[in-house]
Amino acid sequence: MNKINISISEMTSEDLNNLKSDLIASFDDFWSYDVLENDFLSDSSKYIVAKLDNQIVGFAVIKLILDEAELMNIVVKKDFRGYSIGSLLLNEIFNICAKFNIATINLEVSENNVSAIRLYQKFGFSKVGYRKNYYGSNVGAVLMSQKMRSTVKVNVPFGNIYFHW
Repeated sequence: MNKINISISEMTSEDLNNLKSDLIASFDDFWSYDVLENDFLSDSSKYIVAKLDNQIVGFAVIKLILDEAELMNIVVKKDFRGYSIGSLLLNEIFNICAKFNIATINLEVSENNVSAIRLYQKFGFSKVGYRKNYYGSNVGAVLMSQKMRSTVKVNVPFGNIYFHW
């Protein structure tokens, strides 16, 4: 696997606008652009982007609610999966949560999204519940949670990374 340099930063309105034409074709079907745009304006939402040569290859969204955060999305462009971009985005989410003194991060993920569940488990998330038919008929949501202030070792294609919160 070739080494690539990915930068992670706060999403700007220009970044959001650049996603508009690429959203459906290059990312999984999840939220419409209008939903993203409305949520982006919320004070409780934090958006970050992963870029390669100024091209957005992934992004993540969290909502901060008192001392908890809800991980709304981690999305990596289809052509760039397998390069640990999801791990980089999730690490930055943890950094943001530490900055805001977040005690717990919660999320829900489709029971069919095995790669995402594995990613979250690598970062210390535990399964805490299940919502039947949450994503439609016969597709449930796995509820996961992670208490902050921990160290996690993540194996990535280029070695091990230790994340501390």
